[in-house]
This record gives sequence, C-alpha cells and structure tokens, in this order.
Amino acid sequence: MRLDPVTMEIVGNRLSAMTEEMCLTLQRTSRSLYVKETADFCCAFAGLDGGFVAYPRGIGVSGFVGLNVLTAVQAAGPLEPGDVIITNDPYRSGGLATHLTDIQLIEPYFHEGELIGYGWAFIHCSDIGGRVPSSLSPVNDEIFQEGLQIPPVKLVRAGEPSRDVEALITANSRTPEANLGDIRAMRAALRTGRERLAGVVAQHGLATVLDAQRDLVEYTAGKARAALAGLGDGTHRFVDYLDDDAVSSLPVRLSVTATLRGGDLHLDFTGTDPQVAAAFNIATLGRPHAWITTRVLALICTLDPGIALNAGLIAPITVTTPEGSLVNPVHPAAVGVRHASANRVNDAIGGALGLAAPHVLPAASSGLVVPVVVAEQRGAGQNVQVLEPMVGGTGARDGADGVDGRDSGISNLSNNPVETVETEIGVEILRYGLRTDSGGAGRWRGGCGLELTFRVRGEGSKLLARGLERMCFRPWGVRGGGPGAATELIVNPGTARERRHFKIDVLPLEPGDVVTLLTSGAGGYGDPYTRDPEAVLRDVERGVVSREAAARAYGVVLAERDGGLAVDTHATADARREHRPDRLGAVGGDRGPAGRDAVTADGGPAGRDAVTADGGPERRAWESVFDTATVDRLVAALFRLPRPARTPRRTALYTAVLAGLPAGFPRTPPTPEQRDAARRTLIQEITELERMPA
Repeated sequence: MRLDPVTMEIVGNRLSAMTEEMCLTLQRTSRSLYVKETADFCCAFAGLDGGFVAYPRGIGVSGFVGLNVLTAVQAAGPLEPGDVIITNDPYRSGGLATHLTDIQLIEPYFHEGELIGYGWAFIHCSDIGGRVPSSLSPVNDEIFQEGLQIPPVKLVRAGEPSRDVEALITANSRTPEANLGDIRAMRAALRTGRERLAGVVAQHGLATVLDAQRDLVEYTAGKARAALAGLGDGTHRFVDYLDDDAVSSLPVRLSVTATLRGGDLHLDFTGTDPQVAAAFNIATLGRPHAWITTRVLALICTLDPGIALNAGLIAPITVTTPEGSLVNPVHPAAVGVRHASANRVNDAIGGALGLAAPHVLPAASSGLVVPVVVAEQRGAGQNVQVLEPMVGGTGARDGADGVDGRDSGISNLSNNPVETVETEIGVEILRYGLRTDSGGAGRWRGGCGLELTFRVRGEGSKLLARGLERMCFRPWGVRGGGPGAATELIVNPGTARERRHFKIDVLPLEPGDVVTLLTSGAGGYGDPYTRDPEAVLRDVERGVVSREAAARAYGVVLAERDGGLAVDTHATADARREHRPDRLGAVGGDRGPAGRDAVTADGGPAGRDAVTADGGPERRAWESVFDTATVDRLVAALFRLPRPARTPRRTALYTAVLAGLPAGFPRTPPTPEQRDAARRTLIQEITELERMPA
C-alpha cells in the first residue's frame, strides 16, 4: 500500500460519498418513473484501468460494481476535457451495457490536462425502439429486434452536445422526451462527480487520489480473498433451470462448478446449455461479468459487512464460460431479458457454495424480477411505463426466515408508490401485498412472494411482463425445507373470462380487464415439523400462512380461544407424531468432480455430507428422465456441433424424448414405464449425436 490507512480511509469515504451525491443528483432530476421512483440507475467513479474505485452503498442498482468502462472508452477514441461517451451496446462496450435499454454515459475526468479517472452513470430507459413497446421481449431472437444499438460514441465533444446523436436517439424511441430528460439527468450527475472530485484533489493532492485508486481496490481484494478463504477449499457443483426459452416448452439448464482454493474462486459454467434463440442470453464476453458474479459479491459482503464496494470484490473470481453458451453468447444473440438468467445463475451459485457453507448460504430466493410494463395510447403518442418491478422473497437460512416480498439478489430496486402509478398510467391498483402460503415451509420459512392485481382503464392497453420465471421449476428449499410456490399470471381471475398465461410477449388488454400476478415464494430451510409452533401462529396472524397450511405443512393445529387463535399443544404434538409427511428427495447438487457425495435427482440416498435440496415434484419428475450425468453428455455433444446447428439439434432431441411422456410433463409426472422408455430414447439420441462428426 502506498498510503497510510487513515488517509486511505478518508479519501475512500469521500469518493464513496461523491458517488452517492451523483446518484441523488440523477434521481432528483430524472424524468421517467422507472428512474425517479424505482431507482433503476447508478453512478460510480472508475480508475484509469476502467474498474470502479468507488460505488454507492445505499442508492441505485447494487449489482454492477464489477463492471468496467475501459472497452467503451477505448472504442470512443481519444478523449479531451468536456467529452461524454454514450453507449448501450453490450457487445461493443465489453459488457458494460447489459441490454439495450440500459443507457451508459462516461465522462473522462481531468486535472490540469491529465486524465485521472472516469465518471459513470447509467439508467434503464422506458423504450429504445425495437419490435415491442419497452423494447424488451423474451421471444426476440436477435439483438436487432431489441432496439437502437448505440456503439460507444461521443454524446458531448469538448462540452458541446452532439445534436445529431440526440436526434438519432429521439427518432428511435417511443418515449423520446423521457429518454432525453434522463440523459440530461445523467450528465448533471457526471458534472456533480467532476466538481466533487476536483475538491478531493484540491484538499489531498493529485498523487494521493491516484494512489488511493490503487490502494482501495487492492485492500478490498485482500479482504475479499480472506472472506472466501473462510469457506475452505473444495469443488462443488449445482444445476438449476429456467422454465423454458419462451419460444419452446424446453427448460434451459444452468450448471455451475465452484472451486475454492486459498481464497480464490473459479466458476466453471461448463454444462450450461447453448445460447438460445430468445432474449435470455447474458453477454459476458468470457469475463467475470457482474451478472454472473453478483451472488458471490453479496456473499463476500455478508461475510465482511464493512468491506468497501469497488472492483476489488471481483479480483478473486475467475470464470470459464464456454463461447456460444447462455452465459457467453455470440453476437447478434438477443440479451434483453438477461436478468431472468442472472437470477438463475445466482441460485445455481448459491446452491454450489451452499455445499461449502450450508450454515451461511440460504435456500433459493424467489428467483425472478418482473418489470410489469403497461403500454397505452396517449393522443398521438404512446405512454410506456413500468407499473411495478415485481420480485418475491429471499430464501430462508440457518437461524432466520427469509424476507417477505423483497429480494435484492441482483438489484435493490424500489417499488413504485400506488398513487404515482395511478397518476401516470391508466390503471387502478386493486391489491398490492404479500402472497399467502407462497414461502417454502421449513424450520425457517422462505420469504413470501407478492400479489399485484390491477384493473385496466384505458383503450388499446398492452401488457408486457419480461422475466416471468419459476412458473414450473420452483425455488428450492434445503435441509428438509420445502420449495416456494410457483409464479402465476391470471387475467380476469374467478370469472368466465379467466385466462392463465405462462411467458408472454405482448398481451392486449381491454378496458375493465383485471390482471393478477402472483410471484414465486422462496425456499425454506430445515424440517418444517421442527418450526416453533408459536412462530407458525404468528405467521397465520400476519396472513402469510393460512390456518390450513399451518396444519398441513407444519403439523401445527390452531384452535379458537378467547376471540382469537392459539396453538393446541396436544393436537399439534399428535399431528407431528402421527402425520409427519415423508421428507422429499434431494435435487440439484453434488460434491466434487466425481460426484462422490452426490445429491441425487430421483429422491435416492444422498451423500453423508451432502446438503439436500428440494425443488418440488416438477423438478423431481424432470430429473427422473433428464438426470445430471446424462444431460452432461448431451450438452458436451451439442458443443461439438457448429454453433448454428446446436439449438435445432437440441430441440429435435428433446422433442423425440418428450413425445413418450405425458403432455403436461414435468407438471404431470410420468408412469415408471413412460419414464424408463423416455430414458432409453434419450440415451439412444445422445449416442447418435455423439457419433456425428464434429
């Protein structure tokens, strides 16, 4: 370290405060609902290597601390004071932008003609053009459908705005005024950062500020390695799934093998499915990108709550992401709904590291972020707004229930106030609250999902809900804890016009239609029959667990007493002794490259040291046919094919196997005969695939 610890701490705190003031400037001057209320934005200060030196702790999106601006800076060409770079291109920005609706601005900061760092700001804009209102749709199969691609170019040159660039952005958006308003708010935030940085340099000197950039990151990297070293060395694997790719009914597999060695962590995504012809791909460009390391950063900050937020957090992490896979797609793969896959990456990493630290890592979170978008006609134009960013709860962990209706797994977005929503969008909110009986049962209960019900008031309205997930494969519980409830999307529930939907593209709505979205609950931790009966009673009184579920899932019998409810201790003891449900089989993980202590997918015996996970009957049914080892063979064989041939061949293979299974599989379990026949077909198809020339 070049600086003494006191000076480094002072300068580090000042730089962090600078980024928070930048964020406040942006939020207070922004135009769109999704920025000023939901807070889908952030600002940071990057060093000369492009990594973030200072990042806000209490405002803005928390998960992007691992991004790097250097590729975008280099692509924009030589810089001078007063320049501002704009981009939204995931591929040309080196992964700085993660989909096209995330607009990035970068300003080089100079002192007496010397470049000393970069200010960064981003916002999620309401619309950047493309095939559908709000630009993002799960069924887009290439990035050209997702809107205007802006390579790293100069929005401002030497202090003079480029009206041509602004005009191009305006002409390609359904919400031009909101976009320009938010871009100007970002420029104001960057100006705030420039002015505050000048003050730090004036007080502490340029050499101190430059030395602090290196020291802060190196110090955080050392603390991050120390935190991970406490987990011990070992190799652990976990597999999880997206429900489907929105253009077929086939699940999409994510596999993570986590290897811990002396505080370093390697994440190997070999075994993950090829990139899909849909918008779920994550453009990491083979780097330890923010979208595939967020869970690790959260773990490090949990193990060391005082650690600073900067690029040092990702220094211990390396990755293997096969090119052409879901987590390292090749241009022009669509990436608009990458957050759905990022949630599943989080769950898979949590499952793998949970094998290393079962008393630290929680069960699966609800595993979804669903920006509920309503697009409506307003005169000659369109009003496109995110009505509410819907999430679920967090997974239960050893010693604590999950958090109800709140999951900051990939970002810490705020909910939109109902009054603001009804002012800016033609809807009436009928209910917005916690979803009863959605959290996975356990000694420690999984966090509940949410319910959003609204009535459409205007003509010509359309609903978009990108990121719908966990509608089939539920969030898993661990150590005997149960899975959370599955997500549901219902239009006009309880009426003759009721319609249930899975993933949607653009759903037309009529005036008076009622839409209900029920998000998934999180997984439970531990045997539900060991939960304190008084805790179950409190859950019932709060409305997060029904009286029926208390008896069914927890064996807790409640009786009417003195005008309220009380635990019937004798009946509860009898119920727990006599009606204890069979504990469900384990799914999802194994220890070591050879699977020595494998957690089996068919409910069979798990290894002595394995951490059991319960993903529900749907996952058990799926893996009774498509078990981990066999699908490893399948994925490896697919990657031997030319990239354009992988998805068609995968689809044909799964179609052949599924032809012999029930129509509702895996929601409808197969008979033993159907299962065995399907497995024979699977092996035959894989063997044939392996014989094909590479």
